[in-house]
Amino acid sequence: MGLNVDRKIVIVKRATQLASLQRKFATRSQAKFRIVSAKRRELARAGAAASVIEHLAEAAFKDVDAAAQTYDAAIQRVQEDLDAAKLDLPIQIIDREFLPNFIFGPNDVVVTIGQDGLVANTAKYVLGLPIVAINPDPKRIDGILLPYLPEQARTAVQNVLRGHARIREVTLAQATLADGQKLLAFNELFIGRNNHTSARYRLSIAGRTEPQSSSGILVCTGAGSTGWLSSVFKMAAGVAVAFQHDTRHPTPTEKIALRLAWADAQLVYVVREPFVSKSSSADMIAGLVEPGKEIVIESEMASDGVIFSDGVESDFIEFNSGAIARISTAATKAKIVVPGEK
Repeated sequence: MGLNVDRKIVIVKRATQLASLQRKFATRSQAKFRIVSAKRRELARAGAAASVIEHLAEAAFKDVDAAAQTYDAAIQRVQEDLDAAKLDLPIQIIDREFLPNFIFGPNDVVVTIGQDGLVANTAKYVLGLPIVAINPDPKRIDGILLPYLPEQARTAVQNVLRGHARIREVTLAQATLADGQKLLAFNELFIGRNNHTSARYRLSIAGRTEPQSSSGILVCTGAGSTGWLSSVFKMAAGVAVAFQHDTRHPTPTEKIALRLAWADAQLVYVVREPFVSKSSSADMIAGLVEPGKEIVIESEMASDGVIFSDGVESDFIEFNSGAIARISTAATKAKIVVPGEK
């Protein structure tokens, strides 16, 4: 049987820490030197004994090396198992950095091998295709979005091809500009300056408008409520507890939190470090954006204004003076394949 040219299996991977360093410094020995030297400096500043410094510095590289070997072995295992399954489909492996320019077919099956962030980065570009997310290293990766181990990839892909896969849908956010540019987000959108200094803009939600100056706005999905947004809540909780006036009734930090379901159609917005001045206010700092509603943000930044998603600053939309962004839930949902059959 010939290959089905209308459908393919696309494996998305990312560079390991060791591979990134080798790419930057040309050789493995130089990569090792950088890792060991950095660890030595860190331990020396902490006052560790010379013998301990050398042992732990070498151990730091061994851990980086072991992580790279485990990751490469996972990719090889998945590819070999899919080849052995004789699915009569071409298998293509691409690096995460090529996602923005890669053309996915409408019937492709996508397999990600890496950390949770790789799933988020991939989901924005596959336009609702099912994603089989593999945890290549359970000892090092929590894998909230990674339900499969490398040895389970073959069965998961076969379930997708037969139409028997169970799918968990995830709401995406989207930012749209008047000129038609659009950016999707699995976890969150960031609207601000590319150097994270003060951003100026007008924020409009549900009929209210406010001029603001801040270090940017986060607009988060349900999946993102356990990511960057959770860090914002932890910071807010820590500040509240440290400086609360009523010490007789302390506020438990766990009460200052929010978690939404992955498929929840609501979005959450949070203004980071708002600054009040004669020309800026801080009354609209955080809240929910109900289904069917949108946030409208008009840029007042002469330069360096950006919108990026899921922490990938290199993939952005320029957002300078006069640009207006409308942010809402996206019509397309991400589809994560989960264990079992429907």
